[in-house]
Amino acid sequence: MKDAMGFLGLCRRANKLLCGHDVVKESIVKSTAFLVMLSSDASERLEREMRHACTYNGKNIPVIRTACSMDDFAAGIGKHSAVFSVSDAGFAAKIQEKFMEESDGN
Repeated sequence: MKDAMGFLGLCRRANKLLCGHDVVKESIVKSTAFLVMLSSDASERLEREMRHACTYNGKNIPVIRTACSMDDFAAGIGKHSAVFSVSDAGFAAKIQEKFMEESDGN
């Protein structure tokens, strides 16, 4: 999780990390989101809503449920939220790669 949180911190400092339901939903609707991340303790309803929004009208925005809780995000990047989006393609690809690596135990 350390590497992924490091990239999330860089993303946040570059103002490319959005957090919170309304802001993330707006980024999806405006097609500025390249990745949507959910905390491990996000509700199933929130996950269904975000997955639907990310595939609606031909959109294909990746949605990942991370192993990080809202408290982990708060400690790691200073933002306490259940949902985040990344508005930069480069950051999104690297963050998704790091979260996937870490979930595989590598």
